[in-house]
Amino acid sequence: MPATKEDLFARLKALGIETTTTDHPPLFTVEQSQALRGRIPGAHTKNLLLRDKKRRVILIVALEDAEIDLKRVHTVIGCGRLSFASPDLLLAMLGVPPGSVTPFALINDPERRVELILDEALLGHDVLNFHPLANEATTTISRDDFLRFVEACGHRPRVLRLPPRPAGDG
Repeated sequence: MPATKEDLFARLKALGIETTTTDHPPLFTVEQSQALRGRIPGAHTKNLLLRDKKRRVILIVALEDAEIDLKRVHTVIGCGRLSFASPDLLLAMLGVPPGSVTPFALINDPERRVELILDEALLGHDVLNFHPLANEATTTISRDDFLRFVEACGHRPRVLRLPPRPAGDG
């Protein structure tokens, strides 16, 4: 059974990590979440669960306005061409439905089947925001505490400069 939002908060508390959580209507896209700007401080993110043909599963976490070139990002990561994970794979690997992808879901991956890639621009911010396993809230956490949480889940993130989408390639 995947961890719940309450399980996540208990784990964060056990690690001595302080967070602030803001409840809001369910948000499924970056565009929808941008309506909350000014209400929730810190860097806002996009989280993409991708897979290659060899069944390698990768979670990319970047700033919400990052224009990641999904046709080239595999060359930087060092894997096969990537496509979006299916809802079934998302649920199996991270225990969350579409619209709730978050690095906090690594709490549901004790076997470390998901590789975490952080866009280096993300780490230029002291405060980060992610869904707490459900898209009807946003949890604010310090960058250093976020990295501590990830490591406590047994993951070692790779920090990479991800290639931007070429201009005019929408």
